[in-house]
Amino acid sequence: MKDVETKASSLSELPKEIVEVAQRVGIERDEGKRSASFVHLDHKTILAAVNELFKGKVEIMDIKDALKKYGWLKNYYGKLVPPDKDEYTARAEEDLHGGYFIRALPGAHVEFPVQACLMIARRSFTQNIHNIVIAEEGSNINVITGCVTHRVVEEALHIGVTEFYVKRGAKLNFTMVHSWRKGVKVRPRSVALVEDGGIFISNYICLNPVENIQMYPAVYCAGKGAIVRFNNIIYARGSSNLDLGSKIELGSPQSRGEIISRIVAEGGSKVTARGMIIGGASNVKGHLECRGLLLDDNSEIHAIPELIGRRKDVDLSHEAAVGKIAEKELVYLMARGLSEEEAVSTIVRGFLDVELMDLPEPLTREIRKLVDQIARGI
Repeated sequence: MKDVETKASSLSELPKEIVEVAQRVGIERDEGKRSASFVHLDHKTILAAVNELFKGKVEIMDIKDALKKYGWLKNYYGKLVPPDKDEYTARAEEDLHGGYFIRALPGAHVEFPVQACLMIARRSFTQNIHNIVIAEEGSNINVITGCVTHRVVEEALHIGVTEFYVKRGAKLNFTMVHSWRKGVKVRPRSVALVEDGGIFISNYICLNPVENIQMYPAVYCAGKGAIVRFNNIIYARGSSNLDLGSKIELGSPQSRGEIISRIVAEGGSKVTARGMIIGGASNVKGHLECRGLLLDDNSEIHAIPELIGRRKDVDLSHEAAVGKIAEKELVYLMARGLSEEEAVSTIVRGFLDVELMDLPEPLTREIRKLVDQIARGI
């Protein structure tokens, strides 16, 4: 792909090829339906623009530009995910390419989603990203971010550090869609801090083959009544090896946490689904649920639920189930004219239900359409 020389002010100014690739992970071409848009290609940001209607409510810019503009941002950068956490965070710090800084201003209700795309279009490229998202006190914001590789890329490494700050009484709904290729390695490193009465919802969708992903996002409930929910929809195919986890520390009274995962595996893929909820304060409640569907005898789903209670009045629970498609469901659909392949596809798409995500209805429709589009080949 030809390099983009200058930063654009809108999606319409970007090469058509880039926009088409970005649409695979939920980027909306009509910027009138988004409050802000961001695109990072390989080693640099090529678009960071706020819809005129939402200026004064939301900010979006390259993280390097944000650090230059706001001296106070250094108090956030690297505080939740320190550079020396592991070899990947160290590499991101040593050779930072960029990333997004997204901020909902105090009291702002950002009705339309913010959209961001991190794209790799160079062969054998290592992309080093550091993102920061801040939902200021009393704000409400939805973010859709997609990570994707161009079709010419056979192998690459993506390192993505992301720090989330959800202030008092704020709500952040963050949806991440991964669309990689068979030779891509992915190392996200994410941590969120949620203050009093804050709500953080993380939705993760990965439906395409990838060499391997290793991620274990964590959320710390640092304020009374904080609420956290992880929703994961995974379809592992071929030789994909996904080691995925979610961790919630309920460290303040009356905080709540939930981890919900739906996983489908076939074709020799392997998924390790880790989940941990730590109840360390009075009157906290947490639930962990993992449901897996195996489509053949060559794949593996390994569910590892962990609950740790440190106070006598915590309420923590978990349930996990891994199995196959019920024969009666196949027979029912095939009796109504579907082939076996069509019946399996229908059951799998229903199993990967985006309704479990706490999204506004218009956004639910968008994500469901995207999941159906990606899963059409199942």
